[in-house]
Amino acid sequence: MDLTAPLEIYLVVPPGLEPLLAAEAAEKGFADPVLSPGGVTVQGGWPEIWRANLELRGATRVLARIASFRALHLAQLDKRARKLDWASVLRRDVPVRVEATCRGSRIYHAGAAQQRIETALRETLGCAIGPGGVGVRLRIEDDLATISVDTSGEPLYRRGFKQAVGKAPMRESMAALFLRACGHDGTRPVLDPMCGSGTFPIEAAEIAAGLMPGRERDFAFQALATFDAEAWAAMRDRPARAASGAMTFGHDRDAGAIRMSRDNAERAGVAARTHFAAQAIGDLQRPEGPAGLVIVNPPYGGRVGAAPKLLYGLYATLGRVLAEQFAGWRIGIVTSEAGLARATGLPLDPPGPVVAHGGLKVRLWQAGPLR
Repeated sequence: MDLTAPLEIYLVVPPGLEPLLAAEAAEKGFADPVLSPGGVTVQGGWPEIWRANLELRGATRVLARIASFRALHLAQLDKRARKLDWASVLRRDVPVRVEATCRGSRIYHAGAAQQRIETALRETLGCAIGPGGVGVRLRIEDDLATISVDTSGEPLYRRGFKQAVGKAPMRESMAALFLRACGHDGTRPVLDPMCGSGTFPIEAAEIAAGLMPGRERDFAFQALATFDAEAWAAMRDRPARAASGAMTFGHDRDAGAIRMSRDNAERAGVAARTHFAAQAIGDLQRPEGPAGLVIVNPPYGGRVGAAPKLLYGLYATLGRVLAEQFAGWRIGIVTSEAGLARATGLPLDPPGPVVAHGGLKVRLWQAGPLR
């Protein structure tokens, strides 16, 4: 089998963040990133699929597109599915889980389409069908059927280090893309004054340390027929790139959150690059050293149930302290309410795109460097 034969590789990302993921993919050497709603398509063989899972911080999952064909009715879908060389990708001894969606097509019953793929897999490959197996996705749109294999398994934002989380945590993949949007490349300090379980400081510290986000976790592609354990080990175990000396800082008024953050940073191997302290917003001070980035995901009413009046006061205090203490620093604020962002009184740039987060729609607001 030629593991390097080109495939379409689809990188899933929350809508609104596609340009940031495309920029990351291009920076990491993935060929010809093409944006579409909710994802970025690149080209490459199976080693590139492994590398995407291992290296890309902003992707939610990586899908390998293994087949695409016209299907105008269920019988045609069944016939084409039975002709696919499933054994070149899937293993008979590994269960498979099939998901199907239909949109704008003559095949409109997703459940029936799913059953046809499941039957084809059982009768041609001989594998079991059930929950917990390798994911096979069928999407029929405008009568075009596309079959993909989920090569990630657990979502990629589950890096494997964060065992303790606070309320409404920021997903690591989203945090990485917001850091990218703010220009963070690991060479400058990062501070989160409301760090919760430490997602922003830990993600920023990993970037500064040159660590690969998937270095310690397992992936679904390890259970595929295309997997080469020796080649994967060589890819995964190569040394980190040259690291910068930049520190990251996390503060929170909740001492329990600070304990969680320290434990999570220890598991991620970046304890020496992070500093966490229990501290109220009003007591925040600029760290010694060069200017960097303050990035924060503050409370917003629907997220933690706080009263609106209290939130406006909190944002006003945040803005005052940043204006007084952080000259030269850039600011990034993630919130669902434009009014809350403006309550900081900071000279904000136009906000970034709307992004779904925790059932709400949030945006990244930036300011600075502050004068």
